[in-house]
Amino acid sequence: MRASDAERERIAEVLRDAVAEGRLDMEEFDERLNAAYTARTHGELEPLVRDLPVPGSVAPAPPTPAGPTGWRERIGGTPTSRMGIAIMGGFQRKGAWTVPRRFTAFTLMGGGEIDLREARFEDREVVIRCFALMGGVQITVEPGVDTHVSGIGIMGGFDHGGGGEGEPGAPRVTVTGLALFGGVGVERKLRKEEHKRLKEERRRVKAERRNELRAERRELRGARRDERHEEREERRLSLEKERRRDDY
Repeated sequence: MRASDAERERIAEVLRDAVAEGRLDMEEFDERLNAAYTARTHGELEPLVRDLPVPGSVAPAPPTPAGPTGWRERIGGTPTSRMGIAIMGGFQRKGAWTVPRRFTAFTLMGGGEIDLREARFEDREVVIRCFALMGGVQITVEPGVDTHVSGIGIMGGFDHGGGGEGEPGAPRVTVTGLALFGGVGVERKLRKEEHKRLKEERRRVKAERRNELRAERRELRGARRDERHEEREERRLSLEKERRRDDY
């Protein structure tokens, strides 16, 4: 199972708690944090917190602002449209729109974009049927949406990689259909504001780490100066003792 940004951020929070409690030193924290942000699967995330006081496996990420309560608020309403057609052209369904129980996308030598991240849903169960004939359809859902892909590609591609379990109370989106000399892609992606927040958090962590490393270097340089001073003082005292013995 591929890891989401929300799951990577959850592991990063566990690591930050661990270093604050003294369970990890800064070197271990830095290594594990970098590994968390570059991990692609749950199997890569799980070992990073296995020896820390959390469950040994990667649990579902805590609900984001679009969690169970938010999902209830986004279910219900009159569909904005029930079909998207692109013949040697394109169509888009994105932003604040209402997804019907059944939506059909048809492309012929054209392309369609269906973005559900800001959408409402007529019902908790949604089916999107895609027929791409020498064309393409790109579908984007939030990581918390329960997504199932069952389409077929003939001399084309029907990407099943975007499927995955969702949060409790989230809509269930089923993507099906046919790609003939064309392609249908399903991608799980955070909202722009959430992606921006995580990006800023990574920058903050990196900046804090740089400051900590600078402080450690300054402390190390100071310790080395003190050590050299002590060595010089010891040599001076030793020479002084030798002169006293010679004078005696």
